[in-house]
Amino acid sequence: MAFPKNFLWGGATAANQFEGGWNEDGKLDSTADHFTLGSRTEPRLFTEKIDEDKYFYPSHKASDFYHRYQEDIALLGEMGFKVYRMSINWSRIFPHGDDEEPNQKGIEFYRNVFLELKKYNIEPLVTISHYEMPYHLAEKYDGWYARETIDFYLKYCQTLFNEYKGLVKYWLTFNEINSLILGGNGYFSGGILSSSKKDMGAGVIEDLDTLSTVEQHNDIVKQYQALHHQLVASALATRMAHEISGEYQIGCMIAGITQYPYSCRPEDMLLVQKERRNIFYYCPDIQINGAYPRYAHRYLKENDIHINFGENDEDILKSGTVDFFTFSYYSTGCVTTDKNLEKTNGNLIFGVANPYLEKSQWGWQIDPLGLRYFLNEIYDRYHIPIMVVENGLGQDDKLEIDKTVHDDYRIEYMKQHIQAMSEAVDDGVELVGYTPWGCIDLVAASTGEMIKRYGFVYVDVDNLGNGTYNRYKKDSFYWYKKVIASNGRKLD
Repeated sequence: MAFPKNFLWGGATAANQFEGGWNEDGKLDSTADHFTLGSRTEPRLFTEKIDEDKYFYPSHKASDFYHRYQEDIALLGEMGFKVYRMSINWSRIFPHGDDEEPNQKGIEFYRNVFLELKKYNIEPLVTISHYEMPYHLAEKYDGWYARETIDFYLKYCQTLFNEYKGLVKYWLTFNEINSLILGGNGYFSGGILSSSKKDMGAGVIEDLDTLSTVEQHNDIVKQYQALHHQLVASALATRMAHEISGEYQIGCMIAGITQYPYSCRPEDMLLVQKERRNIFYYCPDIQINGAYPRYAHRYLKENDIHINFGENDEDILKSGTVDFFTFSYYSTGCVTTDKNLEKTNGNLIFGVANPYLEKSQWGWQIDPLGLRYFLNEIYDRYHIPIMVVENGLGQDDKLEIDKTVHDDYRIEYMKQHIQAMSEAVDDGVELVGYTPWGCIDLVAASTGEMIKRYGFVYVDVDNLGNGTYNRYKKDSFYWYKKVIASNGRKLD
């Protein structure tokens, strides 16, 4: 097995889960800053006003990268990272979102981060919007439901593309853009403040049983309209980036909601095809092929969802296609027409439990072979380069008295997934990079917990922000360093 010579090994984080410094140096609150701490059983609450005397907001300090970026990047350099996927917090650059001028201290911070990465020859892979936007845009415009938000986003993008020309090559326009399709995700993914549900249920998807059918439908209509605005914005940003620099490569990023049919019943086979198209492939079919797919027209019509198109939107989508495909992959589930089967947790969505798979501590089913399967399916569909930009095992790691962490379970999980990727490369898939999630421990988006740890580096802080925030290398740190040095050949 052999990965390409210039394969991009690295790791990934997101500003609102890792950075902290939520109101420092001119930054104002983002939509993510209004979520409280939750758990596996209790939802993260949305609060219209931030009340730190009553609630704990995990994103406000997170892992404190804002004050420790040099130390953290040195750790990434020690592991031999070739790429580091990170995001920029929009409200650090444009605090309100509709400001006339950007916040220079915010621009300076990210420039310093990129220069620090350059010291270690680490290529940044930058997500422009990762589950956050300036809260002011949600409050005044209803987030991405308003078409005006496209212009605010493009001004933000233009600032980034001009300021960081020569420092950044790879950009992702939106994180897990297809998450905006899912019920209950209007505020979380699109800043739609008028959504009937804004709290985040454990596992992200909110229990919608308390909503009327009319409320659910109205929310979904808003979400599809907001998603259309994001798709148009992504296409325009892609065009803009290519005009500003011929070096820029722009990718889409899709939530890997990957499912099997529970049985070989024809009804289950047809259902999994429908689910995969309408949830997983809906956005990349548009971002890569440049037009809404035919199956989408039927789905929208049958569900009474009307999307308002701007006069030139079809031409914009056609002319703003992305250069590469990225996606998250943690687990798989099953779908079936049988309503009585056990459900299981997963990334953004619940599915029927697969009896052939084991579960993680948080109930996510572990399926390394599924990664090979879906890499092949994606490449057969699009024939463009692919990166796996999120993958990993969330676990409640134990820091020993001697400050070591023995995470053999994480090493085994990653070993199996890297083997699956290697097989996919041998199958002919053009896989060019791998950035496992939370390379240094960070706040979990779904629950707000710190104890759901993914990293190679342990951050000494608990769910309520108590701790030293010191960094300690886990066993997986040394293992992954060897993996990178051997270009994926040494996995034991």
